[in-house]
Amino acid sequence: MKRINRRTAIKLTAAGIGALAIPAPELLAQDTAAPFGAEFPNLESLTTGQWWTRAKANPGARRGRATPAPSMDVPREDVVAFAVYTHHGGILKISAQLFPLKPGEEHACRLEFQRDGRWTEAARADVRYPGWDAHFRLENWDNSQDVSYRVRHGETAMFEGLIRRDPADKDEIVIANLSCNSSRTIGPRTEIVENLKLQDPDLLFFGGDQTYRHTEHTAGWIEFGLQFRDILRDRPAVCIPDDHDVGHGNVWGESGKRSKIPGDADGGYRYPVEYVNQVQRQQSWHLPDPVDPDPVDRGIEVYFTRLTLGGVDFAILEDRKFKTGPAGKIPQMGPRPDHISDPNYDPRTVDPSGLELLGPRQEAFLENWTQDWTGAEMKCVLSQTAFCGAVHLHGSPDNRLLADLDCNGWPQTPRNRALELIRRAWAVHLCGDQHLAVVVKHGIDEFGDAPYGFTSPAIVNTIYGRWWHPLDEQPGPNPVPDSPLPWTGDYRDGLGNKISMLAYANPENIGDEKKRADGYGLVRFNKKDRTVTFECWPRFSDARQGDQAQFPGWPMTIASDANDGRKVAGYLPELVFEGDENPVVQVIEEASGEILYTIRAPGGRFQPRVYSKGKHTVKVGHDKPDAQTLAGLEPKSRSAAGERAVKL
Repeated sequence: MKRINRRTAIKLTAAGIGALAIPAPELLAQDTAAPFGAEFPNLESLTTGQWWTRAKANPGARRGRATPAPSMDVPREDVVAFAVYTHHGGILKISAQLFPLKPGEEHACRLEFQRDGRWTEAARADVRYPGWDAHFRLENWDNSQDVSYRVRHGETAMFEGLIRRDPADKDEIVIANLSCNSSRTIGPRTEIVENLKLQDPDLLFFGGDQTYRHTEHTAGWIEFGLQFRDILRDRPAVCIPDDHDVGHGNVWGESGKRSKIPGDADGGYRYPVEYVNQVQRQQSWHLPDPVDPDPVDRGIEVYFTRLTLGGVDFAILEDRKFKTGPAGKIPQMGPRPDHISDPNYDPRTVDPSGLELLGPRQEAFLENWTQDWTGAEMKCVLSQTAFCGAVHLHGSPDNRLLADLDCNGWPQTPRNRALELIRRAWAVHLCGDQHLAVVVKHGIDEFGDAPYGFTSPAIVNTIYGRWWHPLDEQPGPNPVPDSPLPWTGDYRDGLGNKISMLAYANPENIGDEKKRADGYGLVRFNKKDRTVTFECWPRFSDARQGDQAQFPGWPMTIASDANDGRKVAGYLPELVFEGDENPVVQVIEEASGEILYTIRAPGGRFQPRVYSKGKHTVKVGHDKPDAQTLAGLEPKSRSAAGERAVKL
């Protein structure tokens, strides 16, 4: 086999695919046994070097808590483990994950499509090492039809699936919300997969902690893929890594710096840049291209982006990448820099100026995203964790914390900025991470004035249980009428953030797999009614039993415009549209220059509501508010506001 110099870059132009530079195949396994350097000899030990000699020993099972990863030494016809894909804006991206290859095996794989009953090759891609992943990017993709695909390696290995057409004609778009897949509980996720096959979501959202095999990401990622490939194969998926995926208990990325203390609360990443980038590449390369692709410090890549599917526009955020680490920046008021247990502390002391959450680049992205409605009728934000600390008991029922900074409830000021931006699009927020399913309505200045957030339950909740359990065991003001749950209503979390608790799924018995609140969420976006329905399904439920099989408190349906819950001060003239029955409408308060909201208004008419007296500007357009401007409009009562014709 011809040798290729390690520095040689290979570019394949067939079908518009750029392949990635790798060492020659015969060099891979033997010559790069410790690809992350002498300081980290155990990183990826199951899949690098002469991995096949260690496959039976499986060092991942020798570290106390860990359980054995699946064998990496599989029959060669099974080498292609699984694939994930998205398509957006005419670009199809597919990532294939292979089991480790052996010396002498080809380090490339092929993508084929079936059309008119025949399989034809569309592209080839090199297999990356370490990681054993391969990537295909095709432009000018026609998303109007289903297309069968398969990824092939060698003569016999293949993984088959279906590229689904964009479901733009459906009134209801369904998203599965999943996270926290405990590696302590090995084996298939049969119950969840079978339910999801019945429920047939249009998009899968895996919000992080797909694996907890901290130093063995490739083995853990393959394990995840084996568990979920029967639903991954035939629908698009968003996968975004969280802290455990990159080998952390918690991570505050702080724009890419290197963390230097145990627990990493000083901010930054513990493991080498190459490992972090590998994890992100394996899980997230298949997402639409990053909207702002410049790496952060030390060359750590970014992936925050947007994905439009079936008329729902998803902003995909990295809420760990830019976030400030707490150690050394705020007073420590607990046993560790990120835990607060002092009941007398003032939340303002942990919210000094200069701390970041999403960071300026993602805030700028969100601001632009709220104003661009190309291909969109509704909007949603996806990220790793919740914009509040909706948890009281951590790890065990007797460990009460006042506040845990490992959530988007801290720092509070940038938390509020993020929610203000999300509110402008009347978008909901979906996330995971917390190991406790909740639906909350956020508050910024007042309870309920900000968007809804749905945190999914842990897929398997054996790592770190959490509970919502107010100390006084009393409901808050404005509890949910007739709720089966005792502690709903308005509360402040331990960081002082206003939240309205609408539903929660506490573990009943963390030692019983049927009672520890494992599960997943479903979210239904009804474009016709402009409503969003949250569903929460226990792992061992039977979807055929309908709503009664869900966790108590679910399902619940909210109106899209309720994501902006500010008190209405009056109404502007009702707009009657000519030339476009579903234009984009933006409302601006003139005194402050604040954009109140930008939304797509269905049905040919829309009456803007406003939250202050004084003059307002309304901008209208087809996909952006750039075609017509109406200035100097003053609010009145709804009945007295009158009408205004708008020609587009």
